[in-house]
Amino acid sequence: MIKNSLTVLASAVAALALTGCINLAPDHQRPQAPVAGQWPQGPGAEAPGAQAAAQLQWEQFFHDARLRELISLALKNNRDLRVALLNVEVARAQAGVASANRWPTINAGFTGTRGPQTTNGDTRVVSTYQAGLQINAYELDLFSRLKNTSEASFASYLATAEAARTARISLISSVATAYLAVQADDELLKLTEQTVATRQDSLRLTQLKFDNGASSKLDLNTAQSSYESARATLAQLQRTRMQDLNSLTLLVGQPLPDTLAAAQPLSSQTMGALMAGLPSEVLIERPDVRQAEQQLVAAEANIGVARAAFFPSISLTTSAGTASNALSDLFKRSAWSISGTALMPLFDFGKNRNNLDAAKANREIAVANYEKAVQTAFKEVSDALAGRATLDEQLRAQDAQAEAEASRLQLVELSYRNGAASNLDLLDAQRSSFAAQQSALQVRLAHLQNQVQLYKVLGGGTEPAPAQQDAKSAR
Repeated sequence: MIKNSLTVLASAVAALALTGCINLAPDHQRPQAPVAGQWPQGPGAEAPGAQAAAQLQWEQFFHDARLRELISLALKNNRDLRVALLNVEVARAQAGVASANRWPTINAGFTGTRGPQTTNGDTRVVSTYQAGLQINAYELDLFSRLKNTSEASFASYLATAEAARTARISLISSVATAYLAVQADDELLKLTEQTVATRQDSLRLTQLKFDNGASSKLDLNTAQSSYESARATLAQLQRTRMQDLNSLTLLVGQPLPDTLAAAQPLSSQTMGALMAGLPSEVLIERPDVRQAEQQLVAAEANIGVARAAFFPSISLTTSAGTASNALSDLFKRSAWSISGTALMPLFDFGKNRNNLDAAKANREIAVANYEKAVQTAFKEVSDALAGRATLDEQLRAQDAQAEAEASRLQLVELSYRNGAASNLDLLDAQRSSFAAQQSALQVRLAHLQNQVQLYKVLGGGTEPAPAQQDAKSAR
């Protein structure tokens, strides 16, 4: 029995040695990036201590303690990220199934049959019992069909993992963007409430003057209009603030705790200095670009699967164990068998050819998607760098204008109290100062949100990609 089992085992080992002899999939070559070698504005001067975004974790990039707490909560509770991570687990398991299909499945079995048997005209009931190990219909992967199926499934798993990394940094940047928007809303609300109070005082004073004949109906209507305009702006900002807070709460995945650290005003917000680097270095590390490349790898492996369908497929079935006509003697007599089946496609009415054509077309689609991902990434980084190059100067100019308008308002108020300026002059100065302060806050918000966007598009805040060693072991 041992000798016969070893014979079957040797046959199985020999069959395994023949698998994967010929690989019909094209070799993978990363497409040339269809973008310029430099960012549109050139290398530029980097801030002192600037770091590559991919090497700067979000805990180091964001300096606001309240924001860091919110991001930490979102990474634990956000449902979209949770689904993305679960999709990775599904893809990992499917890749494991595809990898397992490359190897024989060994089953332990016991069978028993009982029926009539006629010998020399004499019919009697015979029992037959068998027990042992079996390998059923194991395909010899001579043309790497199973190997390429496994490679395609594994590349799809890596693509799903990169999609989860993209979801993670998108969540981080979305929380930061929403948090800054809420902070800006709070400051705009405070400014608008002060403006409403100021214009209400002006309206009350103008009404008093009108009642005593010291002011015209035009002055009264102008003051009334200015006051109502401020009230409308206040209502709009209150609505916007509630909606932005709702968006932030959804991203965090739970109601915001009361124990969070105190919020920092926009003027005190600082973030890490980022180094732009070269497109060839930055873009290739972005998870969305890596995802597109893994999808290309999967498409190339599927070409190998389609090509293998043109060649013969050989399947083996083996068994080794014991057999007997009586249960008491079951383990005293050995039994083994090995059989093979070879199938060669002859007429399939173009099915294999069309499958191959479809696989080749899918590869070209994957190439186009990869190139589009690179171009989109290049555009996003270029836009964020353009914002960094111009928003600093715009913010300085806007702050200077707000200070100038505030100074002008003080002078007009002084002149108005001394009778040297009209009511219209005062209302005009109030509107201009309010508008300038609003614009300064909005530009400051855009400046901070652009820093968040630059961190995102440069590939910051992502977890490490699946290691190459892990990739090899998973296969």
